[in-house]
This record gives sequence, structure tokens and C-alpha cells, in this order.
Amino acid sequence: MLIRKLFKFENAHIVRNCTSDRCKRSIHGHSYKVELLLKASKLDHGQMVYDFGLLKGVIKELFDSFDHAICFWQKDDAAYIDACKTFSARWISLPVSPSAEQFSRIFFFIAQQVLNSTSTQNGEGDVEVYSVIVHETDTGYAQSFQEDIDNEQMGLLDLEQIIFSEQVQSEWSDTQMYEKLKNGMKFQNPNVELQVNI
Repeated sequence: MLIRKLFKFENAHIVRNCTSDRCKRSIHGHSYKVELLLKASKLDHGQMVYDFGLLKGVIKELFDSFDHAICFWQKDDAAYIDACKTFSARWISLPVSPSAEQFSRIFFFIAQQVLNSTSTQNGEGDVEVYSVIVHETDTGYAQSFQEDIDNEQMGLLDLEQIIFSEQVQSEWSDTQMYEKLKNGMKFQNPNVELQVNI
């Protein structure tokens, strides 16, 4: 079974080496919509794949980190990267170009890492990320699957290489959240007391 959770954010970028002149030479922004699709072969005690409320925690905070931020590729021009860091308090440095395709891989990878680092307590089963769809515009989107995350040609993803500015980190409810994730510390979902009404 699949469930879908929609996230939204505003972001700016340049996508180097693409065909469109406007896209590769000018900073521009989009109103992004990110669809996170989770799958499982069983339901939890609440008869859910995964409680939507749980997606308002670490995953939402990390996805929301991209809101009103500028994203840049670590291999971009050094002067451009310095300008991004100088003139925007909210920036994210990525190991891949910030195209819709790569954003879908980044969000898949982040959500997957969070789920893998979460201890569940309500009978959740084999919950995993099925797919991520990133809508860059109303008419265009990119969708990634597990095989895209593992595809070396598309660029290897590593939490150490996704770098959030100090301003972004300062806005998290737990400013050590990302370090905990990188270090393999477990996030604990709330304990649920089972009740059966007769």
C-alpha cells in the first residue's frame, strides 16, 4: 500500500550545463511541491502505513530547510558560491546540481535516512520510501525511485555532503538533529497505548 504526503517550499538556484540559457546563467526561483510516497506491506495498530503526524517531525523540518533558501552545486564557480553564502543567510550546499531531478533524489535520500534511523512503536511494518516527485512548475516534475538513489552515474549521495547554513540549522527544533542523523543516532517515535473499544 502507498501513502502520499505533500510538502511545499520556495527555493532559488542556477542549474549549470543545462540547455536553457535562462536556467544555466541566471539565479531564478520556483514554488516547489514535493510528494513523498511511502509504502508498506502491513498496517500499524492504527490501521495506517505510517501516521501522517509523524511526518511533521524530522522529515518535515529537513524538507522545510529548503524554503526561502538558495541551493548551489559544490562544483560551481567559487565566486558564485561565496556570493550565495555572503548574500543569503539561508543556503544549502549540494553534491549534485540543484535540478528537479536531483532534488527528487536528495529528498528521497533524506527521507530514507530518517526512516532508517527511526525507532517505531506502534506496530509499523516495513515502511520505506517508494518514490519522491518534485514539481518545479505546474507543468513539469521529476520522479525518483530507489534505483535512482543507487545510480552512480547520477552522483553518489552522502549526508556529509549536504550542508545546511548556520541560519538554517538555528531554526531547527533540535539544532543537533542533522548531526544525530549523520552519526546514526535513533529518533524515537512516540509510544502508543493500545486501546480497544468494545
